[in-house]
Amino acid sequence: MFLLTAILGVTMSRKPGSMYRYVRGQVSTRREYMGGIPASRITQFVAGNKQATFPIKLSLVANEQCQIRHNALESARITVNRVMEKKVGAANFRLHIHSYPHVVLRENKQATGAGADRVSQGMRAAYGKIVSTAARVKENQTIMTIETTESFVSEAKTALRKAGMKVPSPCTVNIENT
Repeated sequence: MFLLTAILGVTMSRKPGSMYRYVRGQVSTRREYMGGIPASRITQFVAGNKQATFPIKLSLVANEQCQIRHNALESARITVNRVMEKKVGAANFRLHIHSYPHVVLRENKQATGAGADRVSQGMRAAYGKIVSTAARVKENQTIMTIETTESFVSEAKTALRKAGMKVPSPCTVNIENT
């Protein structure tokens, strides 16, 4: 199987995000005691115009407690940044990501293929190998904010709505004056 994937370049698909959505068990965050933690995909936590002050602040707020994987957070950031730069311009907004993926996710890898049911019976509730990192978000916690002017509120609201689709929890967009 490994030889076939190396020759053909075929890779196994990632597990669905719903496996890691729910908060279960004790959090594991002490990176100095673990090895092999994949690097976070999030490249920037603040984007747009970092010097200016803006009068309107829009927030993407999680309605439920959940875990958001680092690649989902990066996907939401890219979506917001792309929409805002296209419609508004980079000088007319500031995007700030508030959640940091510090929770280490583990997975007990299962064998697949013929006869795998006999192989994979042992080690129920095993600790598993490190797979990814995630941000643990509480109910009504702000995930990201956009600061902008009054004329670009509808574009910012649309961008945050699109970003909310990338996050496993249902989200709402809150608007406030600063």
